[in-house]
Amino acid sequence: MHGEYPHPLKGISLKVFSVVVFVAMSTLIKAAGNNIATGQITFYRSAFAMVPILAYLAFTGHLRTAFHTKDIFGHLMRGFIGIVSMSFGFYGLVHLPLPEAIAIGYAMPLLAVVFAAVFLKETVRIYRWTAVLVGLVGVVIITWPRLTLLDQGGLGTGEALGALAVLASATLGAVAMVLVRKLLAREKTHTIVLYFSLSASCFSLLTLPLGWEPMPLSSFLLLMMAGFCGGIAQLLLTQSYRYADMSTIAPFEYTSILLGIIIGYFLFDDVPTRTMLVGTAIVISAGIFIIWREHKLGLERRGARKHITPQG
Repeated sequence: MHGEYPHPLKGISLKVFSVVVFVAMSTLIKAAGNNIATGQITFYRSAFAMVPILAYLAFTGHLRTAFHTKDIFGHLMRGFIGIVSMSFGFYGLVHLPLPEAIAIGYAMPLLAVVFAAVFLKETVRIYRWTAVLVGLVGVVIITWPRLTLLDQGGLGTGEALGALAVLASATLGAVAMVLVRKLLAREKTHTIVLYFSLSASCFSLLTLPLGWEPMPLSSFLLLMMAGFCGGIAQLLLTQSYRYADMSTIAPFEYTSILLGIIIGYFLFDDVPTRTMLVGTAIVISAGIFIIWREHKLGLERRGARKHITPQG
């Protein structure tokens, strides 16, 4: 039984499609090259994401109401944190093997548990704290070989900075998740999606003086398609939550590492190391345990509510 979610398979399918399209977005950005300013990448990704989002809102009749907000400051704060997180992530993406960048990014939901406890005062018990710590150990295992390259300098420095950038992206992404959860108490989902793309485009445009240069037509087309993919993936992800609860669809996020390994190997000659695979397995195990624990607690809470005697 899934309560008010009668179509879990549809939710899972939408989630998997969103993961595939997000990985396609990352692949296109990586293929565009590492000689493009990060702010420039972020602008194109955000601006062209608006196209499918606006088209969808117009088709469903939500375009006019999507601009109505009760918390413009909250949207701007979420947009600013989100765009900085995205910029760090894109820098790491073009300087690291694709599967490694994806795997380090799995630190975000682990850190979100920590920040939810600190900022939202959510109750986090020993099981989840343990899983978070174990997962973060896995992240350290993945990143440590890259961080040791800082001492060597030279060609390895870019990869080390890339690993640090993805870690920074995951940290800020976790903060953004907390901000989104606060916005959801007052705002519609499509309003949050629209204002993020809009504010992200505006904020990233401010980086115009910071190294933007004309790019080849091929790179422009790749970034344009990446933006389309980002918008479509966001819509698919949002829709998936309508048909299944989060604990049901969340584990399918980890299918992205399999896609990343396949694409990285065939397109970018990225061969995953044993250290990266071990660390990734640890992080995924910790993440799935947290999801399972959340699901179990949710069932217990619903069961407790059913047994409460109505007051009359």
